[in-house]
Amino acid sequence: MYKIPTLYGLIAEFEKPQQVIEACERAREKGYKCMDAYAPYPVHGLSEALNFRKSRVPLITLIGGILGGSGGFYLQYWCSVISYPENVGGRPLNSWPSFIPITFEMTVLFGALSCVLGMLALNGLPRPHHPVFNVPRFALASRDRFFLCIEADDPQFNLRDTRLFLEGLHSREVTEVLY
Repeated sequence: MYKIPTLYGLIAEFEKPQQVIEACERAREKGYKCMDAYAPYPVHGLSEALNFRKSRVPLITLIGGILGGSGGFYLQYWCSVISYPENVGGRPLNSWPSFIPITFEMTVLFGALSCVLGMLALNGLPRPHHPVFNVPRFALASRDRFFLCIEADDPQFNLRDTRLFLEGLHSREVTEVLY
């Protein structure tokens, strides 16, 4: 069955990093919120121009580390005090100093795993295909071109007005992005 292509948004191509930063700032001033920029290398100031919010990955990592450390400590406590209480060498059953190495290791393990999994989930990965890959000139995004894509989901988006706006930013080319 043939799927009818639907519009994902409009993408504008720029030749210099400063142009895409200025385009992002002007688009934000105009009221666009659902947009993304693509560059072949990190561009200082681009994330601020896009108005990225702070990441939640550090909080996810902290929660994962706390849960891992607590779980590791409780598992040792349960084994030593509740499930199999064995007096070895006259030490108390709840000998918490001996629990520290495994508690630390579980904190690091769960923190690292939650960090990686949280980052993948928040980035929407794995994503083997993105609609911008359908634009033939987008291959230049990994070489020497900069792109700004305004998505059709944006409440401010109007095909004709958005196209005129992007063309007015002195972009090299404006292309429709289809799913």
